[in-house]
Amino acid sequence: MNTPITVFLADDDADFRRVYRRLFESVDGFRVLGEAGTVPETIRKITALRPDVSLIDMQMPGGSGIDVLRGIVESDTRAIVLTAFDLDEYVADALKQGAAGFLLKNASSSEVLSAVRAVHAGHAWLAPEVTARLMGQFEQRPSHSHHPFAQVRLSERELQVIRLVAQGRSNRQIAEELYLALPTVRTYLSRLFTKLDVSDRTQLAVLAHQAGLLYESR
Repeated sequence: MNTPITVFLADDDADFRRVYRRLFESVDGFRVLGEAGTVPETIRKITALRPDVSLIDMQMPGGSGIDVLRGIVESDTRAIVLTAFDLDEYVADALKQGAAGFLLKNASSSEVLSAVRAVHAGHAWLAPEVTARLMGQFEQRPSHSHHPFAQVRLSERELQVIRLVAQGRSNRQIAEELYLALPTVRTYLSRLFTKLDVSDRTQLAVLAHQAGLLYESR
């Protein structure tokens, strides 16, 4: 039997923690290791329990999710920050402090489970709408520096897929916009990850913006 992914829940809303606990307890492959409702308690318990993945609320008594991230650096837990607040600075700060994922609190159950599995596997996870907001923080003009795509030949269709990923579109939305089958979109993304030496769609989007790729002429 595979070892379950251990999860820690940090949120000052007991009802919210209860819902998430029920979710993980209802699905094979997960085990809730503990929970907390304040920043000091969260840091103390995560440091002691060392869960695989921690879901951390951005705003709790005694500090913030950013304070938690700073306090659990040595725990090796993979942190997913949860917030009901649609604020760009939270996303950027959380990523700078080592967050592996970022989800809004209205994320579906399937999205939460997928995020936990992804970060446990070593990948980054940003919800599509979060990716779009993060990308909006980059300077909206082409870069004049030598960008990482300079030596890579990309087709127009590949450029279209990259642009839509960087704009926060989901695979299904990309398929609908480009009139492609969903498996075809997944194939394009897999090839792009290999071709551009990135591990996930977040890295792809960041590199595209840094390169000014969205603003180059067709």
